[in-house]
Amino acid sequence: MKFMKLGSKPDTFQADGKCIRYVISDLATDVTIIVGEVKFHLHKFPLMSKSNRLQKLVLKASEENSNEIDMVDFPGGPKAFEICAKFCYGMTVTLNAYNVVAARCAAEYLEMTEDVDRGNLIFKIEVFINSSILRSWKDSIIVLQTTKSLLPWSENLKIVGRCIDSIASKTSVDPANVTWSYTYNRKLSAPEIIVKGGMKYQEKIESVPKDWWVEDICELEIFLYKRVMTAVKSKGRMDGAIIGEALKTYAVRWLPDSVDALISDVHSWRNKLLVETIVCLLPSDKGVSCSCSFLLKLLKVAILVGVDDSAREDLMNRISLKLDEASVKDLLIPARSPQTTIYDVGMVHSIVNQCMINEKCSQDLDLGKNDVGCTDFVLGHGSLLSVGKVIDGYLEEIARDPNLSLASFIDLARSIPEFARPVHDGLYKAIDMYLKVGF
Repeated sequence: MKFMKLGSKPDTFQADGKCIRYVISDLATDVTIIVGEVKFHLHKFPLMSKSNRLQKLVLKASEENSNEIDMVDFPGGPKAFEICAKFCYGMTVTLNAYNVVAARCAAEYLEMTEDVDRGNLIFKIEVFINSSILRSWKDSIIVLQTTKSLLPWSENLKIVGRCIDSIASKTSVDPANVTWSYTYNRKLSAPEIIVKGGMKYQEKIESVPKDWWVEDICELEIFLYKRVMTAVKSKGRMDGAIIGEALKTYAVRWLPDSVDALISDVHSWRNKLLVETIVCLLPSDKGVSCSCSFLLKLLKVAILVGVDDSAREDLMNRISLKLDEASVKDLLIPARSPQTTIYDVGMVHSIVNQCMINEKCSQDLDLGKNDVGCTDFVLGHGSLLSVGKVIDGYLEEIARDPNLSLASFIDLARSIPEFARPVHDGLYKAIDMYLKVGF
């Protein structure tokens, strides 16, 4: 972690209980600064020599025959003020990723600018942020996390935006040059020595995966995570599959496993927001970015937490494009009231219909380009055969439900075209199961 030390004098701040802070000095203190619940007994001159705001407040207090100044809504609270006060006294203070944002916001509040004194605190902190913090992957993430409690100051000072841009830019660094990921703990493979023509060559291997950054940003809360991922996508240098993997990792990290936890009153709003955010961040390339299994799991969660219609329809459209990768288990989406069936057959039917529309559009496009017949198209593209097989398996599973209507069963069975079902064994099994349960 990067750090910067300021000042050289010994730290003579002392505490008297939890609410009193004072400076040990031969000179009596002549001003009391109140920050939150803490009273700081200090000296006017050091403070006024660095802070334009304190100059004005001390003058106003003197006119009112008072030696107390109450700092209302002070950013960063007593700890941040103490850093600024120690800087005014020339005492040693250490800035790091955990306290630099609070110190920067506090310095802004106190107007510790170059107009007051050359080399003032704002200038020194900005140098530290730009030359050290934003060049460090780990520190940029830590600093970004600390900005949340310091809004709107951190936003107005563009610290949030600068951190996001720094993080997003670093995600596209060549993995071969990455040595600073702090959650990456896989052992690096040793390069092999290859002998060619009597000469030894050290084979260069990619020891760090392309998705090295994915776990590192999972600690960000959803609003900041969304902004970072939006910035990553906007730069246009990240493969859609890696973005999809990042979203999957974030979902696994934050979405609870149990249904009760998903729909609990305490976290239902957060879970709904999380799912809707992940859906809106999915890459525009719907064909390759995420596995069908992940999309179907996300759809099940989306239904449980009650996401809006547009997010649910987006997921269904994406699933329809990859339906040939689905398994029967993935498609078993629990039905919700007022449905009486065990599984939401209507939703799967809608996905299948959309899949058929997608295939028809692709077929028409190929026919226009190559004048290839329908049969040749299907033989050249086995995806519909896979869809037919999985839907027949799904039919056999839902046929066990005594509440499944005959019309629903038949409609779904007929949604698969004949050429996608060259063998009818799966359909026969499903029909046999339906008749057994029904009679």
